[in-house]
Amino acid sequence: MHPTKILVPTDFSEYSDKALSEAFVMAKQYNAEVYVLHVIHAKILETFDDYGLVYPSHIRDIETDMINVARVKLQKEADKFPQTKELDVFIEVAFGHPSEEILKAATEKGIDLIVIASLGRTGVARYFVGSVALNVLKGSTCPVLLMK
Repeated sequence: MHPTKILVPTDFSEYSDKALSEAFVMAKQYNAEVYVLHVIHAKILETFDDYGLVYPSHIRDIETDMINVARVKLQKEADKFPQTKELDVFIEVAFGHPSEEILKAATEKGIDLIVIASLGRTGVARYFVGSVALNVLKGSTCPVLLMK
């Protein structure tokens, strides 16, 4: 297998950093493009609205701010790895349910390998695969490399 497009979802955890590192090594070896994706969970904005914490007109402003902050964090994450200077790296942010957005991005971009951390910031437990990774593994039409 020689991947040409690698998708790496990240939640900015140390686990995701390991997945990102492995993806960059593979991308350099195969001269593949790397798509780094962060999904802002839809529940965050739904919660604001449910509790009347902001006016609906301000939700769009909050969404824009969250996207901008996430993009800056993603770029900083990618810049930690020297391989990024030699690769085509695309930074993306999405809103929604993480596993659904990851699978959607994989399909839309013609991804042929997803490299994802088996655990994320929520941790779940040391010996269980996280729910996002598990749902991506179950739903993906391309190979998925789980990193621990």
